[in-house]
Amino acid sequence: GLAQQSSVSVNWCPALGTVLANEEVINGLSERGDHPVERLPLRQWVLKITDYADRLEAGLDGLDWPSGTLTAQQQWIGKSTGCNIDFKVEGSEDEKISVFTTRADTIMGVTYVTLAPEHPLVMSLCSDEQKEAVDEYVKATSSRSDLDRTSSKEKTGVFTGGYVTHPISGERVPVWVGDYVLGSYGTGAVMAVPAHDARDFEFAAKFGLDVKWVINPQKGDLKSTDEAFTAPGVATNSGEFDGLSTGKAKKAVGKKLREMGMGGPKVTYKLRDWVFSRQRYWGEPIPIYFPVDFPEGVDPTAVDPKDDGCEHTIRYDQGIPVDEADLPLELPEMDDFTPGDDPAGCLARAKDWRYFQKDGKWFARETNTMPQWAGSCWYYFRYMNPNNSGEAFSKKDDQDWMPVDLYVGGAEHAVLHLLYARFWHQVLFDLGYTQHPEPFQKLVHQGMILGSDGEKMSKSRGNVVNPDDIVLSQGGDALRMYEMFMGPLEAVKPWQTEQVSGVVRFQNKLYNVVKAAAANDDSVEMDEETTKILHKTMKKVTQDVESMSFNTAISAMMVLTNHLQSLKENVPREAAEKLALMVSPFAPHLGEECWQLLGNEESLAYHPWVEYDEALTVDNTIKMGVQVNGKVRGEIEISQDADQDTAMELAMAQERVAAQTEGKDIKKVIFVPGRILNIVAK
Repeated sequence: GLAQQSSVSVNWCPALGTVLANEEVINGLSERGDHPVERLPLRQWVLKITDYADRLEAGLDGLDWPSGTLTAQQQWIGKSTGCNIDFKVEGSEDEKISVFTTRADTIMGVTYVTLAPEHPLVMSLCSDEQKEAVDEYVKATSSRSDLDRTSSKEKTGVFTGGYVTHPISGERVPVWVGDYVLGSYGTGAVMAVPAHDARDFEFAAKFGLDVKWVINPQKGDLKSTDEAFTAPGVATNSGEFDGLSTGKAKKAVGKKLREMGMGGPKVTYKLRDWVFSRQRYWGEPIPIYFPVDFPEGVDPTAVDPKDDGCEHTIRYDQGIPVDEADLPLELPEMDDFTPGDDPAGCLARAKDWRYFQKDGKWFARETNTMPQWAGSCWYYFRYMNPNNSGEAFSKKDDQDWMPVDLYVGGAEHAVLHLLYARFWHQVLFDLGYTQHPEPFQKLVHQGMILGSDGEKMSKSRGNVVNPDDIVLSQGGDALRMYEMFMGPLEAVKPWQTEQVSGVVRFQNKLYNVVKAAAANDDSVEMDEETTKILHKTMKKVTQDVESMSFNTAISAMMVLTNHLQSLKENVPREAAEKLALMVSPFAPHLGEECWQLLGNEESLAYHPWVEYDEALTVDNTIKMGVQVNGKVRGEIEISQDADQDTAMELAMAQERVAAQTEGKDIKKVIFVPGRILNIVAK
């Protein structure tokens, strides 16, 4: 199955009583509360999202998502095509260190191997002289998160005193331990080629390690040995691989290693399996239980594992799923569900819930709970019909509603929720619950609203704006409309409370325009100018709503409102009704009030959206620049389909144009209808 138990090295915070994500650990302390964090191997449930790595990457093709998010997911999945290389441990018959590299062509330049501090062979490789130093180093790095370690610019490490054998040259290669190598990524070991890897070069320079140059530029020689040469090139100082280009050398090395039984070509992923356990109360209980064993000779019916003194063993290696008839498994009622220092979680304290008897045997429930993603990965399915008590969602609901046409959410979800939801969805697709392989067709990220100081809103900065205050002082419509008017939806924008009043003035102006129209009867007809402005506005607002360009839609309505206001008491009722309909999605209370003011009894929510006439959105006349010898000398207003003779007649009536052509012969006229008129005169 996709779910399995594994011993995972995690960030455990005893003070908070839970496992923390890498992003929640800063310099060995919890982001919340600055509590010490330890790296501990804990029993965890994991979901094998790596089984779907290829599909998750391929499924991105065809999605209408921001390019940055597509790239973020591709990088998070991190597909790498390279080579596995085995280095035999010196003095051992069976042990070896395996590394993965995308630059197998540089294998002859290996001068040392680096292990992650948590690599299982670290201590066994240590010489007696180095054990103490290595042990201190491993302990010192145990509290640092993966993110903290990889983002640090300072390279640290310790020589283990051990060696491995180069698989091709047979040379002795020293083994170091360094915290820039992660046990959770790849094999937890890297072959170091300082001549052709910037990180390895910095490490080698700091600790005085050898550098072997085995790649030359495709043309010419190396210009400098003061930094790593990381570009593709031609193999040199590489024995049988000399003269091969990077691409050919990679293939040749991979083939040789495979023939030697020392590795070979391999595809790997940066993506790790998904740790699906939490040690907190809130979260769905995992519907798994385990047998409980007692010491030999103890009668299970005569003891109770809930008693503190009862010796027993929970067989975590024999997980049993809760019967479907007994689902859902519910959390127990607890007076104290605060986190504790027990990695088993606070549910371990709910002994009456945790332990139970069945068929004369004792069992213990899983005390880890599911993470918040367990619900957020599929909530959109439940939204289709939340009243369905027989199933999570039906095939008809899936056929009628899925996939999600538009998803609006923050960019911070790019590689967490959005990736997890895609994985969850693809599993449901494989199980036949949905006929759609991808959940979200179009994705838009809304920009963050900053404080007035241009910084992220935070209580500590004192720049938090409470929307309730704006609603009380200016109204809900003003808050909504100002947020949309601030700028493009995707942009990050600073909040300026004083600018809300501008939106309020627009609302009042619009209301007064509608009020003037309501005082008229239907005898007030629209003139041509008003008709054109109205239809242009209806087109603009309609298209902008579709593209979520809300700020420019509001601007268009402001232009229309200003025009209608200039008509004073002669505001056509039709124009006012259309305006009320258009403003309603932005300011629903204002729209509804204006609609009723115009005598409509039924809510405008039941009225069709505005429709525009394309022909009325196009101007009959346009303004065209007139050039004489390539320089603009005037401007004419002309019908779009006017011919050259008409354009010349209007142009020559322009005083400046006439002055520039007076006494000259017109040698040529360049005329593009609706665009340009250029007179060449000498």
